[in-house]
Amino acid sequence: MTIRLYSIAKKERSLYEPLGSELKKMISRYAVVEDIELFPKEVTKAHTISKSAAQAAYSHVFSPYLKGGYSIALHPDGKIIDSFEFSKLLSDRMAVNFFLGGAYGFEDTFVNQCDKVISLSKLTMSHKIAKVVLIEQLYRGFTLLHNHPYHK
Repeated sequence: MTIRLYSIAKKERSLYEPLGSELKKMISRYAVVEDIELFPKEVTKAHTISKSAAQAAYSHVFSPYLKGGYSIALHPDGKIIDSFEFSKLLSDRMAVNFFLGGAYGFEDTFVNQCDKVISLSKLTMSHKIAKVVLIEQLYRGFTLLHNHPYHK
């Protein structure tokens, strides 16, 4: 199985990177995790124009990656699910794509193209923290699917 994490983010080191790397290594017995951070010039420019321009730029950057797997947008208005429901999103799939939007979130048109829309929490968190939470839930989800005791 392949898990792809697409995010609007500048490639830079963070305090959370070692934890994310450790979790990805733990996940590797179940799946390959690809972490794709995208922040092209069009996004930088759109951020200086307006929220809607930024959202449109995110959609433009992410749209080509909607194919080739089950696509899940992480969105504040998405459905809040528990870890058991999350694990079911991973079950019997060859590839799952997760999309973490930029600072302004997603356009409705992009969200509507995804197979599923979920929220990690009602809390607002930075992209770096949200990504680590997502990666931890991926590991937890795989341990649930494989009856590993980590989730207890």
